[in-house]
Amino acid sequence: MTAIQQRLSFILQSPSDNIEDKLLKVCQLLDAEIEYYNWTGFYFRNGDKEELVLGPFVGAATDHTVIPFGKGICGQVAVSNETFVVPDVNEQSNYLSCSIDTKAEIVVPIIKDGKNIGQIDIDSHTHNPFTDEDKALLEWLCEEVAKIM
Repeated sequence: MTAIQQRLSFILQSPSDNIEDKLLKVCQLLDAEIEYYNWTGFYFRNGDKEELVLGPFVGAATDHTVIPFGKGICGQVAVSNETFVVPDVNEQSNYLSCSIDTKAEIVVPIIKDGKNIGQIDIDSHTHNPFTDEDKALLEWLCEEVAKIM
């Protein structure tokens, strides 16, 4: 387990915080520790509706507080249930622009009991910054988040 995984695990296992507080602390840690993570947030399924609702996040405010399944990268991941790495958002026809500064995005689903309950969404102001290590870290994180949901 890497040092950042240990710190994330500590946050998620904290008995004193509620889930919202834990997820906000996760966003804050990722934002502080990984310089090319410029917007970090969680979206969660809105009950039985086929839409995502913005949860805890760190970064600039966004107009995208509710995202229908299939719309944008987050909406695509809600349908596919697979991690989606976008090296250059300008090459994606289904991209929902949150900021003119965003150059790349990674979205990883949170799967619990075989169902997509949400996802983590990270935007970067750098073209093609996300590595296999980022993907592995975020997939591990989403597995851990699923355990506390």
